[in-house]
Amino acid sequence: MNILAVDTAGKTVGVALMHDDRLLYECYLDAGMTHSETLMPLIDGCLKLCGMGCKDIDLFGVNAGPGSFTGLRIGLAAVKGLAFPRETLCAPVSTLEALGAAHTGEGTVLCALDARRAQVYSAAFDLATHQRLMKAAPGADCEQANLTDPAGVRKVHAEYLAAGADAIKANTFSLPRLAAGHVPGWEKLADAGWKLAAEAAAETGAAVFADLGPAPDTEAVPAAQVYTAVAERFAALGAKNFLFETLSSDVGILEAVRAVKAQVPEAFVLVSFAVLPDGYTREGVYCKDLVRRMTESGCVDAVGLNCVSAPGAMRTLARGLAGGALPLSVMPNAGYPVVTRTQVRYQGKPEYFARELSGLAAEGAVRILGGCCGTTPAHIAALRAALDALPERKLSAEPAKLSTTEVKPVENEDAFLRKLNAGEKVIAIELDSPRNADLTGYLEGARKLQAAGADLLTIADCPIAQARMDSSLVACRVHRELGMCTLPHMTCRDRNLNATKALLLGLYAEGVREVLAITGDPIPTAERDEVKNVYQFNSRKLAQYIVSLAGEDREMPTPMTVFGALNLNARNFDVELRRAGEKLENGMSGFLTQPVLSEQAVENLRRTRETLGSRAKILAGIMPVVSQRNAIFMENEINGIHVDEEIIQKFAGLDRAGGEELGLAISLEMARKALPYADGFYLMTPFNRVVLMERLIAQLRTEVLQES
Repeated sequence: MNILAVDTAGKTVGVALMHDDRLLYECYLDAGMTHSETLMPLIDGCLKLCGMGCKDIDLFGVNAGPGSFTGLRIGLAAVKGLAFPRETLCAPVSTLEALGAAHTGEGTVLCALDARRAQVYSAAFDLATHQRLMKAAPGADCEQANLTDPAGVRKVHAEYLAAGADAIKANTFSLPRLAAGHVPGWEKLADAGWKLAAEAAAETGAAVFADLGPAPDTEAVPAAQVYTAVAERFAALGAKNFLFETLSSDVGILEAVRAVKAQVPEAFVLVSFAVLPDGYTREGVYCKDLVRRMTESGCVDAVGLNCVSAPGAMRTLARGLAGGALPLSVMPNAGYPVVTRTQVRYQGKPEYFARELSGLAAEGAVRILGGCCGTTPAHIAALRAALDALPERKLSAEPAKLSTTEVKPVENEDAFLRKLNAGEKVIAIELDSPRNADLTGYLEGARKLQAAGADLLTIADCPIAQARMDSSLVACRVHRELGMCTLPHMTCRDRNLNATKALLLGLYAEGVREVLAITGDPIPTAERDEVKNVYQFNSRKLAQYIVSLAGEDREMPTPMTVFGALNLNARNFDVELRRAGEKLENGMSGFLTQPVLSEQAVENLRRTRETLGSRAKILAGIMPVVSQRNAIFMENEINGIHVDEEIIQKFAGLDRAGGEELGLAISLEMARKALPYADGFYLMTPFNRVVLMERLIAQLRTEVLQES
């Protein structure tokens, strides 16, 4: 494993690179310059000297404080940026723990940092074990208390058991995250946490659950591997009950459950998902789909919901899930959090909590009840009393079926999709929306392209992160006024889940039936103080979310068709092709590619068709180069585009008219080479030259498509 570590907590800036346990490179710089100027050159130099690139790094380590506020932000932001493209795992490291780890022997080491204003940051560690000797501080993982304050953990267990709980969870929620980050000593936390819970439960005979929270899923350390390692640790300790909780997806879960069942055949496994009041997780997965997959797996014993939602909202969700083959579990938060100065409090009253949950029990909808964030022993005591007071439930007669009004079918395909799905070659053309509030010229250009024979108009979503008129609003206007099929691009950069959902519902209501889901270009560095990235999810998760909005009792009667981007010019095309397969698995139907301007791009297109087959609709990207300057700019400054040097040289000395003629000729040549592997073309309009694209569309139809 290759680990790149960054230290920006103090006056000096440091970079180190390790391969397994061997230190390959280490450098500290104290040049009096800001870390923002020195950190990236140091990282670049480190990788070059070691013959590596970011793609070779399996884990990034970064100082997470305490230390200089600005310095820490620089280090954390740099590491997150380097890790984001490949979803490489990042591990935050305490400055004080790092200082303590540098010393060995017997006794105690006290680590201290100047916090200014006559204050210090400090922590004491045992030299032999490097365990922190003081109780867990605010912000530290509460699982550390299994070692630092076992009496306190045992007391908490005892209070919930005294309140009437039939089962308790080990204090081990964060272990999957710690194990994924290769945090030293997570196994000891598991052992101590399980022992404390088992000892507390032995006095009452209550059940004990090994508690596993969410694990990150990365290429270097898949979630399934992490869940399995932690669960097997508990199985070796004698655990018979396992709770996988607060999950936003089921990635890696079933693999781990099957591993547990193989080791402990009699194990009882409960899988619980964190679902927002609208029925979707933070990753955009619909709760009914998750419950269905757990039920169909044949290895999960119970399924449920926990966290995120308050009792009333979760009661509504649970009613929609009732009646399934698996027992249903519900563990809401005590309410919604309220921030008071430096503390987060849940102000939901125990009586309300008990009334809502006991109501579910009375209805027979839920078999397992409990609480999550903010649930105190008082909440459990109130719930215990409410449940004990319920009369014995009797089976009621089946309710009479009510007549319903007939729902008219909604068409889920437009003219473009019908043509594409029928196997006809299509032409989509991109026309960037205006930078101002005037759509007059844009609509005229779209009308001309439609008349020329374009089947679909695609609209980029603020390309290169520069604000333009919203692509979805423009798509609706074009569709409404021209009757033209439109494909708005939708990035993950600018919107959270709520804003994305709102826009999608509006698009569907306006008759737009397809969308292009892309991650989106990041905000330029110079603007990030004023404009912030969002990136709540990537394009694969966005596609999954869009598709999940359709179905019975959901927001859309029929699904939207989701397309994705495919970079034929990617340096590591094997990774790009693998991700394309993952995008299809997450609900995408096809791809719009980057411009085909090289023989390598044609070859990669052939490989794509060979690998993905007919299940993917592929529109080959065609973008006319109009001058040598234009070609050089695209080759050097636009990510995802590669222009062969031979093409660049052909434009030398040409004026505008000559450049356009050559650009058309090259575009037609590339289109002919791409056609055997494509379902159509995706044309990109350079500099809004609509007249040029009218000519290209006409020549494609008469000289390329008719010839085929």
